Amino acid sequence: MLHGQKNLHPSDPESFITPAYGGRFTQEPVPKYEMPGAGLPPKVAYNLIRDELILDGNSRLNLATFVTTWMEDEARQLMSETFDKNMIDKDEYPQTAEIELRCTNMLSKLWNSPSKENAVGCSTIGSSEAAMLGGMALKWNWRKRREAAGKPADKPNMVMGINVQVCWEKFCRYWEIEPRFVPMEGDRYCLTAEEALKLVDENTIGVVVIMGSTFDGRYENVKEVNDALVKLNTETGWEVPIHVDAASGGFVAPFLQPDLEWDFRLPLVKSINTSGHKFGLVYPGVGWIIWREKAELPEELIFHCNYLGGDLPNFALNFSRPGNQVVAQYYNFLRLGHEGYREIHQTSQDVALHLSAGIAKLGPFDLISDGSDIPVFAFTTNETANFSVFDISNKVRERGWLVPAYTFPKNRDDLAVLRCVCKEGFTRDMAEMLLADLQHAIDYFAAHPRHTPQTEAEGSGFHH
Repeated sequence: MLHGQKNLHPSDPESFITPAYGGRFTQEPVPKYEMPGAGLPPKVAYNLIRDELILDGNSRLNLATFVTTWMEDEARQLMSETFDKNMIDKDEYPQTAEIELRCTNMLSKLWNSPSKENAVGCSTIGSSEAAMLGGMALKWNWRKRREAAGKPADKPNMVMGINVQVCWEKFCRYWEIEPRFVPMEGDRYCLTAEEALKLVDENTIGVVVIMGSTFDGRYENVKEVNDALVKLNTETGWEVPIHVDAASGGFVAPFLQPDLEWDFRLPLVKSINTSGHKFGLVYPGVGWIIWREKAELPEELIFHCNYLGGDLPNFALNFSRPGNQVVAQYYNFLRLGHEGYREIHQTSQDVALHLSAGIAKLGPFDLISDGSDIPVFAFTTNETANFSVFDISNKVRERGWLVPAYTFPKNRDDLAVLRCVCKEGFTRDMAEMLLADLQHAIDYFAAHPRHTPQTEAEGSGFHH
């Protein structure tokens, strides 16, 4: 019996009947939180899961996510052919390992590494893992300097803006580091050199500077922080370095702002992370970490194993994972080249600037940013609106759009905004459709003047 139905023998004529949605196999619900006693035919299982996933949002209409939602068929084919290659097993899959090495070298040169040797870095699951690897190297190097000088090394801290991605909070908690957050204040939503230096001391393992804030898409001024730290280090004898979190901007700035100094051209930038699955244009999840030179990656963080065959040095947090995302990254590097990436991101930025300008002209909204750094911008309601950003997010969701509404961090948690991430696959035509739907939402609330604006707790965001 299978969910109250008899198992049909292949000779039974009924076994050749294939109801569109599993028919007799789904007259009773399948277990949700425990494994069923008997299995389902493959098409039935497929249909059940596929139909349930229809309740998810349409990824192509998702302006909340930074991750890639479209790739070429050839890239998808390569990924499907390399799902089974274990990225960690370099002995069995040496060419996949070679492709990873090529990618790290391409990124190292893209970010102006001074090293003439092979790049020091690796692929990761995403920027969160890459950021933690960069942070670990900062801590180990700081500790070695302190111990060599005969000074205590039990109170490390890290300086960063309150707008950092949550992975940095995780890093500090996991590795017992005091996070020192530069708070937002007024219209200042990012880290500045002046504010950062107020928190730096001899126990600071490094300063994290963001190239593309999750909250509003802005770049922080890496050069300004670098120059201020150079002066401070010279005056104090400290060696406070910089890690650049370029999860988004690492694949944008080299192509759209090539003269902007934010990378290894600056002497205190010791490591950089980025997300290949964001503006690197690969499906999730792949990230990258690159160090300035070999000396910046402590030998203690490199582990060697031989049970897969050969000597396999490893310094990532994760172990087994598919090699297909790395293969897809390499495909994009060859397929697009420098000019292809520039053209795609320029198009996305043009769309972002067009959309943000259109939103500003609607009347009830004020721009927080316009998409002129990475193609991401944020906006909020003004005093003319009788609705909240949460109302707008809910209203456009009725049309399939996923536009996140959220509050800014501590000290500016009074500011609630909407954010749009414009990426490959989001066209000018789609931007016009969104503008029309935003106007319809404004008209709806204008026709309901007694409407009570929703709060964040009342919004449609995920709660579990």
